[in-house]
Amino acid sequence: MTDIQGIIVLICIAAVILNLPFGYLRRFTKRFSLAWFACIHIPIVFIAVIRISTHTPWAFAPLFLAMGILGQMIGYRINFRRREQQEER
Repeated sequence: MTDIQGIIVLICIAAVILNLPFGYLRRFTKRFSLAWFACIHIPIVFIAVIRISTHTPWAFAPLFLAMGILGQMIGYRINFRRREQQEER
């Protein structure tokens, strides 16, 4: 694996992990509110800073965005499943 491939994999992992708590918190916010908007867009800034500081080409930005969306979806589902388990009790 070349250096750029390793960096891309690490940024993808960081995008997923960084978006997990924001996806979890987004579940508690009203849709299209300021908090909802912040939960979606704050992690993008951090991933952009990482991408720029590592000099990763713009061609990989859609991949990082997709990984961020995946992290948001997983974080949202974590809370959803936890609520389902509490309702069963």
